[in-house]
Amino acid sequence: MATIQGQERKHESRPVNDRRLGWLDALRGVAALMVVFEHALSPLFPEHRMPIKMVFEAGWYGVLVFFLVSGYIVPASLERRGSVPGFWISRFFRLYPMFAVSVAGMALLAALGWDALDGWWRTRPVALGLGHLTMLQNLFAMPNVVNVLWTLSFEMAFYLLLTAMYVLGVHRRGSRAALGFIAVAALGAGVLPSRLLTSAGPGEMLAVVLAVIALVSAGLLAVFSASGGVRRAGAIVIGLTVLTLLAVNQNYPGPWEGLFILATMFAGTVLYRAERAEISWKRASWMALVPLAGIWLAGGRPGFQAAVVAAWLTFLIGMTLRNRKMPAPLTWLGLVSYSIYLLHPLFLESAQWFWPDPAGLSISVRLGILAAVVALVLGLSALTWRFVEAPAQRLGKRLAGQWRGRREPVSGPSVR
Repeated sequence: MATIQGQERKHESRPVNDRRLGWLDALRGVAALMVVFEHALSPLFPEHRMPIKMVFEAGWYGVLVFFLVSGYIVPASLERRGSVPGFWISRFFRLYPMFAVSVAGMALLAALGWDALDGWWRTRPVALGLGHLTMLQNLFAMPNVVNVLWTLSFEMAFYLLLTAMYVLGVHRRGSRAALGFIAVAALGAGVLPSRLLTSAGPGEMLAVVLAVIALVSAGLLAVFSASGGVRRAGAIVIGLTVLTLLAVNQNYPGPWEGLFILATMFAGTVLYRAERAEISWKRASWMALVPLAGIWLAGGRPGFQAAVVAAWLTFLIGMTLRNRKMPAPLTWLGLVSYSIYLLHPLFLESAQWFWPDPAGLSISVRLGILAAVVALVLGLSALTWRFVEAPAQRLGKRLAGQWRGRREPVSGPSVR
């Protein structure tokens, strides 16, 4: 224990720049624009959607860049605080306020008749509501109330796994985690089941959701308030629960794709540790197996393969330029990228309601509609950043600060 805590202090003693990392914001800005482009194809340019996706899947490119950025920066947030409760308070106020705005926006569209909720909201409202509150709805194989929310389930799974690894003292083994996830993805492709736990009726789905909520809540309570063996047991419960959902109950985008996402996020963590000189670049070079495996697993999907290559190249180029000043428009887009990501589907689906047959419109008219949608999304994102995201993050920072200085013991074997 003393050795581990000593190594923790050694790593934490390295100076941490509290300023926003401009290159990461720039990457988020690029990623957000590419996701908007992908989602604009179906409602506005349906005849071009599949030809473009065959060459390059812009949506996958965008989310993979987002996942690499999260993997790079989020573990540093937990380790810098040294407090699991403080980390979760910060994450809650980072994610949930805009999540609520997005869900409320979709509910408004449904009430206006401009969009329709999935039929399961009539037959399984409690299960779907609770599932969305956990942000694990995609791992319950539920329809997402807003189509882009599926990625937040993998973010939440990553946070829970990080928590378990941190408490068990193995959080610096990101390379093993990344290689483990990609190995299971490769070996389990075509074999791993999907929706194994929630493919039955509404009652069974609700039972699984309640069981997962109980297990994760009990695990987090133990991690937050207990010590010693009870705290470690809570971490193990959290980890096993999340790993079970990932292994047997994914739906979209698919079992191997979900595991590839987790491998990508942990690979981002490894790149962070190499950049901070916590591990060697030689060791970090093993992470090349992650995109290579993704390319191999996506055989027959050249657009996906191109997206994987482009996402990794973009991230590595960003790392290379990390000490340079980034263009202000890109860093601003990165600042409001979460709002852009959650709000743009609402406007694009509204456009689809107003213009159900876009092929009957000229390209110039459709480009004008797209420009108007982008302008509205950017304008509203600026407002939600100022009046929703920024105040919520400030509140979260103040509340999380109550745990500042209460560094928690890290258990487990050697961090190496």
